[in-house]
Amino acid sequence: MTTFALNRPGATVLLMGNEAVARGAIEAGIGVAAAYPGSPSSEVLPFIASAAKELNIHAEWSVNEKLATEVAAGASFAGIRSFVAMKQNGANVAADFIINLNMTGIGKGGMVVFVSDDPGGMTSSNEEDSRTIAKWLDNPLLEPSSAQEAKDMVRWAFEVSEAVNLLTFVRGVTRISYTKSNVVLGELPEKTQKKAYFPELWNMYNPTKSTFTAGPSLVAHKLLHEKLEKVRKLFETSPFNRYVGPENPELLVITSGACTSYCTEAVDELRVGGTVGVLKLGTTWPLPEKLVGKYLGSTKKILFVEETDPFLEQSVMELAASLLSTLGTLTFYGARSGHVTPYDEQSTNLIINSLTDILGITPYQPRDITYAMEVKEATKIVPNRPINMCAGCPHRATFWAIRKALQLDGRNGFVCGDIGCYSLGFAAPGFFQARTMHAMGSGAGVANGLGNLKNFGFDQPVLAVTGDSTFFHATLPALVNGVYNRSNFTLLILDNSATAMTGFQPHPGTGELATGDPAPVVDMEAICRAIGAHVEVCDPFDLENATKTLVSMMEEGTGTRVIIMRHMCQLLKDRRKIPRKYKIYVDPEKCRGDACGCDRLCTRLFGCPGLMWDNETGKAIIDEALCVGCGLCTDICPANAIIREEVI
Repeated sequence: MTTFALNRPGATVLLMGNEAVARGAIEAGIGVAAAYPGSPSSEVLPFIASAAKELNIHAEWSVNEKLATEVAAGASFAGIRSFVAMKQNGANVAADFIINLNMTGIGKGGMVVFVSDDPGGMTSSNEEDSRTIAKWLDNPLLEPSSAQEAKDMVRWAFEVSEAVNLLTFVRGVTRISYTKSNVVLGELPEKTQKKAYFPELWNMYNPTKSTFTAGPSLVAHKLLHEKLEKVRKLFETSPFNRYVGPENPELLVITSGACTSYCTEAVDELRVGGTVGVLKLGTTWPLPEKLVGKYLGSTKKILFVEETDPFLEQSVMELAASLLSTLGTLTFYGARSGHVTPYDEQSTNLIINSLTDILGITPYQPRDITYAMEVKEATKIVPNRPINMCAGCPHRATFWAIRKALQLDGRNGFVCGDIGCYSLGFAAPGFFQARTMHAMGSGAGVANGLGNLKNFGFDQPVLAVTGDSTFFHATLPALVNGVYNRSNFTLLILDNSATAMTGFQPHPGTGELATGDPAPVVDMEAICRAIGAHVEVCDPFDLENATKTLVSMMEEGTGTRVIIMRHMCQLLKDRRKIPRKYKIYVDPEKCRGDACGCDRLCTRLFGCPGLMWDNETGKAIIDEALCVGCGLCTDICPANAIIREEVI
C-alpha cells in the first residue's frame, strides 16, 4: 500500500509538498484527477496515480491544461469531486475555459485547481504570478505556507468550492512543492464512491436551458460576484489565517505562502517579536476584509512580503483606501517602496535587510566579514558548469543538422523555438539556432506568420521546432492553420518518446497511461499526413540524411512541411537498460589538437559532456564515465580522429 492510500489518521509521515497536495486531494475524496506535466507541479498527478486503482480514482495525463480542466469539470457536473494540477504557464492555457466555467458554476462535486508558480523562473520560460489570474477570473484563492498546510488546505478547498459552486485555486510555489517535512495524515473517505450521474437531461415537457450552459452574461456575472462575497465571509474565519505578535505592533508584516517562514525567521533572528507582528494570510482572494482591516487599525506601518508580484500589497492598499477615514494615514512598505522585489524568490536575509531599514536598527551581520571574503575566494575554485544537453541527447544532433542545413541553404534561414529540453536551441548546446521562444506551440504559431510574408519580399527559410508531447499539447492547431493558410515553413517534431524535460511522463504517442497501463499509440506521422502536410521521418543521428532532408524541405518552398526527428531520449534508454551501441575513443595519432584548424570544434562548439580537452596532451579525449556511445561525435570531427567501434 502506498502512503497515499494509507488510512491511518494521526500518523506522521515525511512528505514532499507535492505529495502533501496529492494526499490532500485524496483525503477530500476525489474521483477524478487530471494534469499536464510541468515543474514545479509535475509530481502531484503521479502520486495520485500510484493509488488510483486501489482507491478507484481516474487519474490521467491530459494533452494540455485546458483539457485537464475540462475533464475535471465533466466529473464535477456528474457529482464527482475532481482535481487538476499544473504550473503557472498552464493556468494561462486553462483560463479560456475557466472564465466561462465561472459563469455556469461547477456541478455538485467540488473542483480544485492546484497551480504551482516558479519564482525565479528556475524551470520555466517566465516568472508569472498566477494569483492575478484568480483575481481576474473571480475565483477563490488559497496559499499554503508548508507541506502540512498544503494537504489540509487542498482538502478544505473542496468545501469552499462546493459551498459557492465555484472552481477553487490553491497556489503553491517551488519552495512549497519541493520542500519535505513531517505531515500528519487525515482520514481517508470510504472506498464506496458516489455514483456519477449527469442530471441536466433534456425534457420535452420542460425544455429549459441546462445550468451548465451560460445564461445571460449580466445575470451570470452578478451571481459570480455574489458567490465571491459568500467566499469572503468564509475566509474571515478561516483557520489558515493567523497573526503572531503584539497587540499594537510598531510594524505589521502581511505575508503569504512560502514567505511566511522567511518572515518568522527574520523576526526571530533580529529579536524584534515584541515590536513586529506577522499576519499570515492563507486566503488571499477574495481578501478577508474585516480580518485585514482589524490588523491595519492596530499599527501605522505595514510591510508586504510575497512572491512575486505585489498582489497582496495592491489588494490591501485598495482596502486601506476605502477605510481611510477610520484608519488615518498609513505608511506602506513593499514592492512599491523598493523594500521587496516584485520578481525572483524572497529569502530570510532579504527580509532581514528590509526590517533593519524600516525599523532603523543596526544592520544585521550574520557572520564575521572575513567569512564572506573567504567564501568569495572559495567560489573561484568551483568549476564553471554552463547549461548543457545530456550526453547522447538527440536534440544536439538535430540542431547540428539544422545548423549545417541552414549553412548549405545560404538564404539566412532561422529557427522558431519552443518550450522543452530543446529550448536550449537558443544557447550554446543548440548552437544558438533558435531565435524565438515563447509559449508551448508558439514556435509553429510564429512560423505561421513568418511563412506568409512572400508578398513583402520575405524569402528566408523558416524552421519551427516542437517536442512530441508539445505537438499534442499545443502545436496541432498551428500545423492545421499552416496547412490551411498555405504558410511556407518546415516544422520539426523532435520525437524523443517522452515528456523528457519534466520527468518522462507518458503522452498520447508513447502507448502508456498515467497509471502505467497500456494505451493506444496516437500516430503523429499519420495525423500530419491526414492534415495534408508533406511528412518525412529521420533519425537525427543519421546526420547526412537528416541534413539532406532539411535542405530538400527548405528548397521545396511551398506550404507547410513536417520532419519528424525520431530518436529515443538517452535518459529513457538508460531507464530501460538499452545497451550502448558503440565504444568511442579518440585516436591520438589522428587528433591534431590546436593544429587541426577547426578551433576545437569537438569540445568548444559541439560541446557534448562526453568529450573533453586534455590540457597536458593538447588533444581531445573521451570521458568514459559520461560517454553513452551514441557515436554522433565521430561524424563531426574533420580529422576523423574520433573512432567508434560496435559493441558486441
